[in-house]
Amino acid sequence: MAGPVAFFAVFFAWPVAAIVARGLRPDGGWQLGRIADVVTRSDLRHVLWFTTWQALASTALTLLVALPGAYVFARLDFPGKRVLRAVVTVPFVLPTVVVGTAFLALVGRGGLLDDLWGVRLDTTVWAILLAHVFFNYAVVVRTVGGLWSGLDPRQEEAARMLGAAPLTAWRTVTLPALAPAVAAAALMVFLFTFTSFGVVQILGGPTFATLEVEIYRQTSQIFDLSTAAVLTLVQFTAVAAVLAVHAWTVRRRETALRLVDASLTARRPRGAGQWALLAGVLATVVALVLLPLGVLVQRSLDAPGLRYYRALTHEDGGTFLVAPIAAVGNSLRYAVVATAIAVLIGSLAAAALSRLPPARPRSAGGTPVADRIVRGFDALLMLPLGVSAVTVGFGFLIALDAPPLDLRQSWILVPLAQALVGVPFVVRTMLPVLRAVDGRLREAAAVLGASPWRVWREVDLPLVRRALLVAAGFAFAVSLGEFGATVFIARPDNPTLPVAVARLLGRPGDLNYGQAMALSTILMVVCAAALLVLERLRPHRTGEF
Repeated sequence: MAGPVAFFAVFFAWPVAAIVARGLRPDGGWQLGRIADVVTRSDLRHVLWFTTWQALASTALTLLVALPGAYVFARLDFPGKRVLRAVVTVPFVLPTVVVGTAFLALVGRGGLLDDLWGVRLDTTVWAILLAHVFFNYAVVVRTVGGLWSGLDPRQEEAARMLGAAPLTAWRTVTLPALAPAVAAAALMVFLFTFTSFGVVQILGGPTFATLEVEIYRQTSQIFDLSTAAVLTLVQFTAVAAVLAVHAWTVRRRETALRLVDASLTARRPRGAGQWALLAGVLATVVALVLLPLGVLVQRSLDAPGLRYYRALTHEDGGTFLVAPIAAVGNSLRYAVVATAIAVLIGSLAAAALSRLPPARPRSAGGTPVADRIVRGFDALLMLPLGVSAVTVGFGFLIALDAPPLDLRQSWILVPLAQALVGVPFVVRTMLPVLRAVDGRLREAAAVLGASPWRVWREVDLPLVRRALLVAAGFAFAVSLGEFGATVFIARPDNPTLPVAVARLLGRPGDLNYGQAMALSTILMVVCAAALLVLERLRPHRTGEF
């Protein structure tokens, strides 16, 4: 645990603490009264209310739309299933600024709906909610569907044989078993939407702002660090509470159920009901996932002779110091380094968590200390997904500005920020597989004289190799899409793809808009290719994602 704890202390806790201290100690003395001043302001209370309300609404709508998809991917076997699973995951690994761009092309001014029917939804809450469902659909499908596929269907069939109606059998047998996974998925969706930045920034306009957007505005536009620090503390408190509950649900799901091989539970659709459900899910995927992505591609090609793509190769001297196409190479290089860091730190963390003994029940005279360690360490690893990325990025510039860690001018800042987001996915992917390794194999190797390193190399590694590759793939994809922190620390001569897209969208003109669409399409294609490879490598049980 020492390596991951040290990494998070230096590159997460220290930058966040530095910017909070800079805001609440501007003259060397704590101004704690500023907290009460900020939280009682009516405009900021409205931001907090909207942040909470839209997160709850987005979570409920995502569960409603995605749970049928979770069943279809878990229980039905049909041609193209792996490809479709990769397709529905593409939005989740795209940067939120690209998600906002896709929906802007669909529902914004001059978008597809505006051209066909004169309907515009940008600057409305409906555009934000739909974009959040688009982004989080895969979270529910993979989290709930992953557990659903491992539940023994014979339990529900036994209830049917004893006279229970189909709905009653599902409600009394399957739903209680799925409850931890549904709760974990709901908490994850709430977490992502509560801290939403790029989607609200692009689609919300001046009318709507989440805490994350307001922190960005207070930091980079108004330069009111004290208000930004208080909002960071409010968001941190809310996120910590959500993650504490999430860690409990994940732990319960991993230890309370006996699962079967997922490959044995999926069957070809039978009966009109299952075929209708499959058709409905496919229609939902087409309308919710493929249509926005398709419009994004169409807008990038909406010029003769691939004009927008050719323009990416030329410097304009205004938005960038280099040609926009250079962002592709920068992002790939940064993502490779970030993936290496995330795999190293995440593997150590997953190995530590897998070796910690589970707490014994209180009735058996056990102590909850081990369980508290597991939950606390697990929640720590998830914090970068929920704490303001804007705060982390700006904190990098404030905290890492003196020897021995004066990294403000170093390129490594970007991969470090990206790795913070990748580590949770590595842990979530590898932890269930590591826990499934029979400890007696390690003990036998040790008895035969193998060192701990050789035990890991010859016992653990062959069993978790595929999961490790999947974890690296997800870390690579999410590193490509990191935006909130990178927007502060990416240098003008080395922009990343998400930063380049945001800057192009921030400039008027059809050419800038078209180039943003072209770069977004390139990023989408890279992420989709990575996910298709992952689906071929993916074991049946590699965690939530």
